[in-house]
Amino acid sequence: MSNSHTTAQAEQPAIHLRGLEKSFKQLKVLRGVDIDVARGSIFALLGSNGAGKTTVVRILATLLKADAGTARVAGFDVATQAADVRQSISLTGQFAAVDEILTGRENLVLVARLRHLKEPGAIADDLLRRFSLTEAGTRRVRTYSGGMRRRLDIAMSLIGNPPVIFLDEPTTGLDPEARIEVWQAIKELARGGTTVLLTTQYLDEAEQLADRIAILHEGRIIVNGSLDELKQLLPPAEIEYVEKQPTLEDVFLTLVGAKTEKEQR
Repeated sequence: MSNSHTTAQAEQPAIHLRGLEKSFKQLKVLRGVDIDVARGSIFALLGSNGAGKTTVVRILATLLKADAGTARVAGFDVATQAADVRQSISLTGQFAAVDEILTGRENLVLVARLRHLKEPGAIADDLLRRFSLTEAGTRRVRTYSGGMRRRLDIAMSLIGNPPVIFLDEPTTGLDPEARIEVWQAIKELARGGTTVLLTTQYLDEAEQLADRIAILHEGRIIVNGSLDELKQLLPPAEIEYVEKQPTLEDVFLTLVGAKTEKEQR
């Protein structure tokens, strides 16, 4: 019986949201959000500033209670099994506070010790290697570039192998080179079987990384699919007899613009 239970758990989506609603006083931030994220995939939640992306992540991470709807992470209900959810997730920027005075390796060893893991040194060395930080590992973090620091942040959040990781706007404020470094680190996560929920306002980030993309606009998911499915929502434009495939930017602006116009009428 335990075997079939394990199989059933494995077949469940890593993240399952139905009818999620959240208001802050008079402001309705989420108006009924439905999302399923398959295990081991990268799912991008795309939206303008203030669309409610961080609110979704905070509810999933048990930092905020929803007003209505249900949310499950790794098979656990965020409202009734919060402790199990917290054991199953990691959230960059919230739990991984990088200490600037320590070296990169010392930061990783410290977190592994706090989580009572065996061989913290070996864990630290493995993560430094995976995130191309081996040489930087002996340097104090205050000497790191923005991209290196963000990669260390992601490495720290992986200690203990959480099955689900939330990356809330992971490359905001980084230069183009550092963004590419962080993208490579995120692809590495998914290759290792981690489920990644990524919130971003950068269309190229979603295009580069995500298996599926959902667009959150004014508290609702207005579209959800693979990049190819989203591109099929718009007809290819004919430019001088050559078909030009729509970009994710075309899709996003058309959908968000159309919704906003309709609401203004």
